[in-house]
Amino acid sequence: MRIELEYLPVLPENKSVGIGCVGAGFIMADCQLVAYRNAGFNPVAITSRTWANSQKVAQRHQIGKVYATYSQMFADPEVEVADIAVPPDGQLAVVKEAVKHKNIRGILAQKPLGMNYQEALEIVRICEDAGVVLGVNQNMRYDQSVRACKDLLNKGLLGKPVFGSIDMRAIPHWTGWQADMGWLTLRVMSIHHLDTFRYWFGDPKSVYCSVAQDPRTISKFAHDDGIALYILEYENGMRASAWDDVWTGPAREGAEEDIYIKYRVEGLDGLAKGSIGWPNYPAHSPSTLDFTCKSMAGCQRPRWEEVWFPDAFAGPMAQLLVALEQNNEPEISGRDNLKTMALVDACYLSAREHRAVEIAEIYS
Repeated sequence: MRIELEYLPVLPENKSVGIGCVGAGFIMADCQLVAYRNAGFNPVAITSRTWANSQKVAQRHQIGKVYATYSQMFADPEVEVADIAVPPDGQLAVVKEAVKHKNIRGILAQKPLGMNYQEALEIVRICEDAGVVLGVNQNMRYDQSVRACKDLLNKGLLGKPVFGSIDMRAIPHWTGWQADMGWLTLRVMSIHHLDTFRYWFGDPKSVYCSVAQDPRTISKFAHDDGIALYILEYENGMRASAWDDVWTGPAREGAEEDIYIKYRVEGLDGLAKGSIGWPNYPAHSPSTLDFTCKSMAGCQRPRWEEVWFPDAFAGPMAQLLVALEQNNEPEISGRDNLKTMALVDACYLSAREHRAVEIAEIYS
């Protein structure tokens, strides 16, 4: 028996909604806009800090309008969705401006949604008060393997989850704005894994996190959260853990590299394990999934042509457009993403105080 798994996002019926893009960096230019064009979405305008960059990206992706400021772009009645791709310390100001314009019906914000949980909460409340639908670009949820694994869990093929793990041995591309904020891994990379655990298993009761500096990056800027290890505790006894090793040995200093992201989900009735192809970018390396369960013989190994970067970036915009179309909440709404932000803040608190932290402490 072959199991067919759902791994693609649900697309809106109306793809003509005008999208105004704030930012012209790598994520917007090489991931989001590539995925949007492939999905048939309609980016109509762009703005960024640098006019030349905006023009270059607009020409590359056939975007008809370039604006000097985001306030000017938001005033364009053709722009109905604001797609924000700016550093987290600038996102709140952009959201505050966007909701002033009655033509803006939806906002897709970047992760992390704010500088911390409290700022993310402010962004959510601003959008709710203005009646603007807020989605968050937690794009790892739309990686093909991650989404297929969720479908396995939804179908009950793995049974009650017992244990899940993510083992990352990879070197992210750290951005310049991180040096100003003193962050490295938890709010930038671990946030993907924490959100994926929430997507697969629901919300944990508590987390224990331990961090160490990354030897490679500490010479460039100060940080605490380089190598990050954390354990999520669920009330039903389920446990999840991740090792986010951004050092991976001297792979950039002359030693042979051993770079990957692997995950494993164990249930009472089955086992799934997979790999995430992102560390190989820009090489086209689709993620993988292998699974076995008591109800079938052997092991199934579905494979896909799509990859996380850039294909999965269509998912967060699709879920926002579908929500606008159906007048409901996005799959990754701002309100839902607050739980991921709280989990990230709980990791920082746990690492700082060397103790397990209940997520409820962050809400208080």
